[in-house]
Amino acid sequence: MPAEMRTKCSAMATARAPRNRTITLDARDEAALAPLLAALHAPCEPGEMFDRIFHQDFQEAVAHLPRASVDLLVLDPPYNLAKGFNGRAFRKQSFEDYTAWMASWFSPLLPVLKPTASIYVCGDWLTSASIFQVLRERCIIRNRISWEREKGRGAKSNWKNCSEDIWFATVSDDYEFDPEAVMLRRRVLAPYRVDGQPKDWEVEEDGNFRLTHPSNFWSDVTVPFWSMPENTDHPTQKPEKLIAKLVLASSRQGGVVLDPFLGSGTTAAVCKKLGRHFVGFEIDRSYALLALKRLALAESDRVIQGYSGGVFWERNTLAEQMRSAPDRNGRPPEAH
Repeated sequence: MPAEMRTKCSAMATARAPRNRTITLDARDEAALAPLLAALHAPCEPGEMFDRIFHQDFQEAVAHLPRASVDLLVLDPPYNLAKGFNGRAFRKQSFEDYTAWMASWFSPLLPVLKPTASIYVCGDWLTSASIFQVLRERCIIRNRISWEREKGRGAKSNWKNCSEDIWFATVSDDYEFDPEAVMLRRRVLAPYRVDGQPKDWEVEEDGNFRLTHPSNFWSDVTVPFWSMPENTDHPTQKPEKLIAKLVLASSRQGGVVLDPFLGSGTTAAVCKKLGRHFVGFEIDRSYALLALKRLALAESDRVIQGYSGGVFWERNTLAEQMRSAPDRNGRPPEAH
């Protein structure tokens, strides 16, 4: 293909729709944000690592992190798939090799965790077997959450893959878990009454609703897409709503959350919005800079889509959210 044609095709591929809200970087962003990137080459005190994004492989730095300093570990490593990450390729491995790879970096993280710490590890149906194997030998497995991705390619010879797993484990039997912080507001389709009064639900202007305790199946989470203000070009970005559930359930205000595979910064942005300290490591410079940009945006916009009024909402309920619960900034969601 001639060079002129390649340039034209590349420009077409990166063109954005008028309403596309994907967060991107320009030269001014890079110049302003690059000095904020950190690297850790010597032992540090807890306060020195708080609310910082380290542009390096966390395996080079984990020995320098203070022991027993982290309340919550969020892990979203590359799944055992052939996948490209901004020019870096992850190649699919055998089950044995992928499990050994996970164990090689997971074990050194354990001394950094407090005895009361919780752990969440993201995976798909295939990597779940490796995650289970690594966790069961080193900590206490509590549950496996499955969440509906909704997106997914169709397949002619198999079931369409549109769900992922999150494994929940703890270091000990003494751990933080607050189900009241992650209640889900659901519309009641078949209201049940006792002596004519609603049982476990309320009549509201927009219909009948109840608050339900969180389960290990999440059908209310939407994968970030181009019209959402949290979206980036990272190929495996997790939704802020999803990470918010983990942070709210398993850490307290001011707690310390570590994400060694930070990507484009979802965990850091959520912690910023919810009043937790974060420690993030990202090996790719562009993604680390995107994470810093999202943190800057979170200074003035604390909204987490699908979380309003202290509760989580089902999909496609923006109109009800706007009428029922202003966001944390005191403004209705439509202002964003």
